[in-house]
Amino acid sequence: MRSLLLALALLSTAVAARDTGLQGMGENVPPKEDEVSILQVQLLLDGAGFGPGKVDGAIGEFTYKAVVNYNYSLGRKNLRDWRPVLDEANKRFSQPFAQCQVTEAMMKFVNPALPTKPEGWAKQKYMAYRSLLELIAERYHTDETFITKINPGVNLNVLRAGASLRVPNVKQPFLLESVKSFQKFDSDPALSANTVVIDTQERIAVFYGSSNQVLGAFVITPGKPQFIPRGDWKVVNMTTTPNFRYDKNFLEKGERSDTAFMVPPGPNSPVGIMWAGLSKSGIGLHGTASPRTIGRTESAGCVRFANWDAIRLPTLIRPGARVIVR
Repeated sequence: MRSLLLALALLSTAVAARDTGLQGMGENVPPKEDEVSILQVQLLLDGAGFGPGKVDGAIGEFTYKAVVNYNYSLGRKNLRDWRPVLDEANKRFSQPFAQCQVTEAMMKFVNPALPTKPEGWAKQKYMAYRSLLELIAERYHTDETFITKINPGVNLNVLRAGASLRVPNVKQPFLLESVKSFQKFDSDPALSANTVVIDTQERIAVFYGSSNQVLGAFVITPGKPQFIPRGDWKVVNMTTTPNFRYDKNFLEKGERSDTAFMVPPGPNSPVGIMWAGLSKSGIGLHGTASPRTIGRTESAGCVRFANWDAIRLPTLIRPGARVIVR
């Protein structure tokens, strides 16, 4: 446990780094103009399970934290040194971009008329994407702004089957069509023995094996300060494509009311495509409808992950796993 907490303590330097520019973020950091090198690093980290947030070729707080955690997981002495990460990223992701072809199958996950209010959501059968652009951005672990940037001159508002777009060359695209509906995950002798530490100040979840080895780390959005369930908990259930009870009073005040809307599953559900319920009633680790806001806005009390990270939770923890919220 000592080494576990030590790893998190090392991350606190990133808070100061946010205000001191690139020079305060480590050694051998590429200039911000070198977007290709930065993108390659993000692709390496994301593929290794040390999520930098969205993959967009821009250095930020969470890319720095991912470098620190990745170096720590490999036993490197200088956790702030980007050089070995840059070298590995350049070799493994010499082609940082790939092509994505729009298919007819993608269309069933898109509903441009999806309502924006909970009362409208409750009348839907599925919380789909609002556009193909939104689907493609999430599939490749980025946002609509970056997809637009790397596809100049392409009208992304009128995409049709057969169109081809430039996208980040992520190792594991988030393939929504491969997510099984209402798939439950049982306990596992190895994965249930793992631990996840939710650091609400650093806005990061770090996963540890039974021997305290770092397995991965993802950016998260913690709950509002007054609702954060600090303490030692357990994962009690896990399922894909959860339904969600939208209760405004509970989300804002932490108290259940008689007025609520049952929201169907889908990537634009407030809880995204994965739910891991904790032994703290009503609290869970889950996905989100707004991946570009992960790490930057507050949820009600749960812990939010980008859907592309949330879908990886069952490969790291299972019911019975320890969850430390601090």
